[in-house]
Amino acid sequence: MNYTYLDCLALFGVGGAHPGGLQLTKKILAEEKISSDTILLDVGCGTGQTAAYLAQQFGSSVSALDNNSIMVEKAQQRFSGLNLSIEAKHGDTENLPYPDKHFDIALSESVLSFTNATSAIHELKRVLKPNGRLLAIETVLEQTISEEERSSIVDFYRFPQLLTEDEWLTAFRKAGFQQVDITKYQPTLDQVDEQNAADFSLSESIDDALLEILEKHKEIMQRNKDKLGFRIFRCS
Repeated sequence: MNYTYLDCLALFGVGGAHPGGLQLTKKILAEEKISSDTILLDVGCGTGQTAAYLAQQFGSSVSALDNNSIMVEKAQQRFSGLNLSIEAKHGDTENLPYPDKHFDIALSESVLSFTNATSAIHELKRVLKPNGRLLAIETVLEQTISEEERSSIVDFYRFPQLLTEDEWLTAFRKAGFQQVDITKYQPTLDQVDEQNAADFSLSESIDDALLEILEKHKEIMQRNKDKLGFRIFRCS
């Protein structure tokens, strides 16, 4: 079977696979005004680590969505085990199954890069209230690279696009976000290495090919450490 990088994360059940993991998520959320009245959306929720934290820490209403059915199943198992009233939905970030102007905050942790970013950002703007905020952690291209280098990255991760910081900014503004605050995040290599993530929900059968994908990911990150970076975008 030809597994993708996202298949690999799903079968390993990696929680907090995005750069910085749950530690960075907590830091970002600590700067937001969140209460039990806040309505939140976690898109690309994975195994539900962030969504569970939001519900437990703030008592907020949380919706969780992922387009990988294995991730959705593992997230639902997490929520059930913690007695949290969160529904993990299987769905598409580019066609969100939620009404207009519904959420106060939407979180997207290393998700938009794997979608048609223009479509996904417009959808997230649609489901946010007029004063709602989008918090996104995304990969950025730090410098000009050859077409061969670009292809090796895009093909491995199945990125529909590989954007610079300015291109991300343009995409957010075109979707209608007027204020976009950008913070550079520079993880160490072990922080972008899913093998060292603290939270796993393993599937029963793990193919050797999945370990090869993790090794390939580590090698790509090391080789492109000066060319690929990460940004935290706060859009309102």
